[in-house]
Amino acid sequence: CTQVATDPKTGDLYVSDGYGNSRVHKYSQDGKHLFSWGQPGTDPGEFNLVHNIATDKDGYVYVADRENHRVQIFDSNGRFETQWINFHRPCAIYISKDQHVYVGELGGQMNVNKNRKNIGPRITILSTSGKRLARFGESGLGIGQFIAPHGICSDSNGDLYVGEVAW
Repeated sequence: CTQVATDPKTGDLYVSDGYGNSRVHKYSQDGKHLFSWGQPGTDPGEFNLVHNIATDKDGYVYVADRENHRVQIFDSNGRFETQWINFHRPCAIYISKDQHVYVGELGGQMNVNKNRKNIGPRITILSTSGKRLARFGESGLGIGQFIAPHGICSDSNGDLYVGEVAW
């Protein structure tokens, strides 16, 4: 399990099962398993490390498919709707009350790309239709810098909090 999200209409739970099964599981409020979807792969509806999950006010499910460098969007029944690309290993995803989608992306830590610019680590902000609104952050340990953003949320004032893996 890498994350849990709640269906805003029913209170059902979505669990991202990224490290073990490349699947998303849906449970009722009382813990009954309703169904699952996904399998390893790169096609729509398939995953290569489901790392984080979020829902919007309309009940759509957003899945950070980290090693496929994309976010996939599904309806509440697990049917594929669309996908967003042009991310570098998206780890964190959060949807604010004003329906902005925040995606935390890993940087280029591997030797093949660790000195490349413009591939993270960073936070990308999008509308729920997928339009990029902003992008910020760079590699480092200072203010406004990231190593590996892994969790995002905001408080009642709209202040953003980013939890990350760092040394």
